[in-house]
Amino acid sequence: MSVLTRDEAQTRAQLLDVHRYLVDIDLTTGAETFESTSTVRFAARAAGDTFVELKPVTLHSATLDGQALDPASLTGNRLPLSLTEGEHELRVTTTMRYSRTGEGMHRFTDPTDGESYVYTQLFMEDVQRVFAAFDQPDLKAVFELTVTAPDGWTVLSNGVTEQGTDGSWKAAPTPLLSTYFVCVAAGPWHSVRTEHAGLPFGIHCRRSLAPHLDADADEILAVTRACYDRYHEKFDEPYPFDSYDQAFVPEFNAGAMENPGLVTFRDEFVFRSAVTVTERQTRAMVIAHEMAHMWFGDLVTLRWWDDIWLNESFAEYMGFQTVNEACADLFPDTWVDFGIARKAWGYEADQRPSTHPVAPDPEAVPDTASALLNFDGISYAKGASALRQLVAWLGEKDFLAGINIHFKRHRFGNATLADFIDNLAAATDRDVHRWAEQWLRTTGVDTLTPRLDGEGARWRLTVDHEGSRPHRVEVGVYDREPDGELALRERRALDVPQEAPAELTGPRPALVVLNDGDLTYSKLRFDDVSEETALRGLSRVPDPLTRAVIWNALRDMVRDGDLEPGTYLEIARAHLTDETELAIVQGVLGFARTQIADRYVTEDERPAALAGIGEIARALLRRTEDGEDPGLRLTAVRAFVDSATTPAKIASWLDDGTVHGGPELDPELRWRILARLAVLGATDETVIAAELERDPSATGREGAARCRASLPTPDAKAEAWSALFDSDDLSNYLFTATAQGFWQPEQTELVREYVPRFYAAATALGARRGPAMAEAAGRYAFPAYAIDPESLSLGEHHLKDDTLIPALHRKLVDQLDDLRRALAVRSS
Repeated sequence: MSVLTRDEAQTRAQLLDVHRYLVDIDLTTGAETFESTSTVRFAARAAGDTFVELKPVTLHSATLDGQALDPASLTGNRLPLSLTEGEHELRVTTTMRYSRTGEGMHRFTDPTDGESYVYTQLFMEDVQRVFAAFDQPDLKAVFELTVTAPDGWTVLSNGVTEQGTDGSWKAAPTPLLSTYFVCVAAGPWHSVRTEHAGLPFGIHCRRSLAPHLDADADEILAVTRACYDRYHEKFDEPYPFDSYDQAFVPEFNAGAMENPGLVTFRDEFVFRSAVTVTERQTRAMVIAHEMAHMWFGDLVTLRWWDDIWLNESFAEYMGFQTVNEACADLFPDTWVDFGIARKAWGYEADQRPSTHPVAPDPEAVPDTASALLNFDGISYAKGASALRQLVAWLGEKDFLAGINIHFKRHRFGNATLADFIDNLAAATDRDVHRWAEQWLRTTGVDTLTPRLDGEGARWRLTVDHEGSRPHRVEVGVYDREPDGELALRERRALDVPQEAPAELTGPRPALVVLNDGDLTYSKLRFDDVSEETALRGLSRVPDPLTRAVIWNALRDMVRDGDLEPGTYLEIARAHLTDETELAIVQGVLGFARTQIADRYVTEDERPAALAGIGEIARALLRRTEDGEDPGLRLTAVRAFVDSATTPAKIASWLDDGTVHGGPELDPELRWRILARLAVLGATDETVIAAELERDPSATGREGAARCRASLPTPDAKAEAWSALFDSDDLSNYLFTATAQGFWQPEQTELVREYVPRFYAAATALGARRGPAMAEAAGRYAFPAYAIDPESLSLGEHHLKDDTLIPALHRKLVDQLDDLRRALAVRSS
């Protein structure tokens, strides 16, 4: 199959003006394939040769202006077309294959009740798996879809759908859309419908999840309405589509997809077990993120994939900011969660060999395969951080004015970075072009360190700046109170690089925090006095966002070899049991468990690290015995289970069906405990099968796959390995669950023989099953716990294999860099 190059897209865009697609899809022809016919009406501005893309099982026929084309001329995914100047009509009839990888038209049968569902995910190149199209973002067109579905199914699409007398479903014609936004979701959905601002709103899930969706429907719809209203206060352009549906679909690869009028979400957001407020906040943020895309991405779309940040960075920033503004009664500390959870994703990505600018040069994204690699922590978290810094420097009024100019000039069209910066510049006297060059065209993370000089009541603050970007930061100056609490003396704005040191009056501060408020994107260090204060008094810092900034600095210090992993765990034991912000507790425990205990300490040190995390969990359990903070207690239970080194306590919880003192075990906790028991060799296939009979849901099947792969026996590992790599029977979710169970730090010797086998197996799988499964193999099936120079050398050698598809190559580059860092931390 050929990937589309930027040069080819530019040439085709100059030649074609695409008007309308008439797409007819028949979903009643069996469980393996479906029938698809697309009629494309377009004009050629001049005579010339081009192609249309499709990936059929069978190309039955193709006609251009009524003249038959030879199906045998289809080469890979390209059907060549020779055009005269003027109007044309292309009609292509195919049989297409359903997917089990979350790409194209994905089909899923619910093991709970046997009902089947299909939905499309047409991002980047996958519309070609569903119907023939001129597949590039700047060839927008109107889409009219007709879908024939089994009896009892409901069909959802980008526009309002109606069922005709013949049983088929027709969707209202769309406004001008890029091909990758077309969406169909069909099945016996459970739906909750309402209206808001004169538009039909709906939320949908599979029938087996109906009670759980109903339980959360009020919150989901309240968040949806609040964000919709807030965006209409921010943006001059009204919501541009005829309805707003949100479908929670099974086995979805991403968090969600911004299909206009029909956003698809992974259906884990329909919570069937207890969750914390931060998990509900994440769902709210994703709702806000995807709604922001209705303007950033859907109304105004990138011209080529080098500008993906124009979609994702803006939606990421707007998602957090809008929930912070519109849903503060439910989620008051949104930016704390961003700082402790999302921002670290950007920092890590930006320090790898695979880093790239937020807005890369067009030459760096020559084709769609390379574009797919940029959906990472830089395009999301770093880009959102850069926009937050832009708002701090520019002011929100001018920022929104520039955005509204952008929407007005490019509505239902395409735009580039240059267009956006020009539109921002029209709203301000500041030099946003220079800002963009410094922030959006550069890579890497700056480091800011305070230096204090003076004596008595006069001190000068100088910021040592490693890096090239300008920063507008807030500096928090704190004094220690007689009772040991830390009190904010002042918080002042500061531009870095400085023109002169900042003058501080009063005694030497106990603590100086650069980037207090977390308005910029930079690593931080402390002066000696502030570092000592932070290590000893972190829980005494009054503002949770400031504490998150400090915790992030400590995390970076561990990763850079400037703070011993054991010292970080000691700080966590000293301060986390008094922490009141749940996002911080979860973020610190997550880093301690998955990075420090699993990767940064040696095998000999690991039991003590797990014991330390267990101590924190026990302390939090004691603190929450009164039941007044169920989210914190749930977090403590999860941490205790995941860090257990002996099975007795958690096995007793599973036998009793409850944690002593609560909570009762729901399916998520039961599978979590059973997975840990499997790792420890304290359960077997009989118990796993019994638990699956108790919970035969899709999530239950994933839990069983994870547990079976975790069992510490040669037979269990051989069976799991064969399922992963010797056949293509596993869906994307079952593959992920099996891979998550396979590699365990406790089992390094048992699975050592599989480490060298991984690279050839993953390479072959990527070639067979495509980028989504290659990415899953690189992310979840990589031998991350084989932390030794031999494993690193083996991986580096394999990177030279020119048969690696780009998605897998990129994932291996990142994994090997993480391995290199783990080795460096261990030796520091």
